Amino acid sequence: MRPRDYGNKLLARRRKPKPKAAKLAAKQAAPAGRPDRNSAKAGPGRNVPAQSASAPPAPPQASSAAKKTLDRILSKAGFGSRTEAAEWIRDGRVKVNGKPAKSIEMWVDPKRDKVTLDGAPVREGAKLYILLNKPKGYLTTYKDPEGRPTVYQLLKGVPGFVGTAGRLDMDTSGLLILTSDTAFADFITSPASHVPKTYLVKSSTRLTDEQLDLLRNGLTLDDGPTRPAAVTRLRDSEKYTHFEITITEGRNRQVRRMVEALGGKVLKLVRVKIGGLELAGLGMGAWRELSRAEVRGLLDTPSGEPRT
Repeated sequence: MRPRDYGNKLLARRRKPKPKAAKLAAKQAAPAGRPDRNSAKAGPGRNVPAQSASAPPAPPQASSAAKKTLDRILSKAGFGSRTEAAEWIRDGRVKVNGKPAKSIEMWVDPKRDKVTLDGAPVREGAKLYILLNKPKGYLTTYKDPEGRPTVYQLLKGVPGFVGTAGRLDMDTSGLLILTSDTAFADFITSPASHVPKTYLVKSSTRLTDEQLDLLRNGLTLDDGPTRPAAVTRLRDSEKYTHFEITITEGRNRQVRRMVEALGGKVLKLVRVKIGGLELAGLGMGAWRELSRAEVRGLLDTPSGEPRT
């Protein structure tokens, strides 16, 4: 061998990486997730080193797409708002697969997991739309800590849980809608929907035409000016004025506060109409299901202020 060829052979040997360095480089170049020699040997029952704290979390399983948080499941099933659901969970009234739920952020598969509220199964079924003629003296909450009567005690025979689409205070009677359709309830109660609500009012004082005009044109309450209202004087007695008023807002105790702003008080308040829906002879404390046509009619309520 010529000296020149021997020198090239030595140079090639020096350039060749050492076996350990080559293995380390190959290991570092391996794609993420490829098992090394130790993990490949690890079979069932063998201890495998835990992942590094800096390792990314495992990707979610395909079935996780069907999971929802517990408060959302209760809300979507028509049991109430997510705020109410959170209270029920904190109170221990909600169970998942027989065990009390610990967090509103708990992920649940509604198709596989069994969720109950006060022992009753929670499942999303056909939408329910109920019309109730609420008596005076009943609350519109599900349960009252003081033990006072609630409208839910009047709903015997309703095939599922329904929440109130708006509220009537304890001393107000008349038309109340309850539904498991949360989107429908939001539409009925939202001021942006302009769904008219009509009340019969008995005032503690005789109201002048000028005072009724203030109700018609809108007056300022502690939470801002009211929208124009449709007001009709029905009759007057020696001390009282009976009138009908239609509003397109849903503020808390709005009609009562409007009369109080005139210097009087509401002695009797009955809601007789929502949109085009009326009680139509429904007895006090009785309920019935709304027809599809009635539901569509409420959803098609024309937007705008009531005529005066």
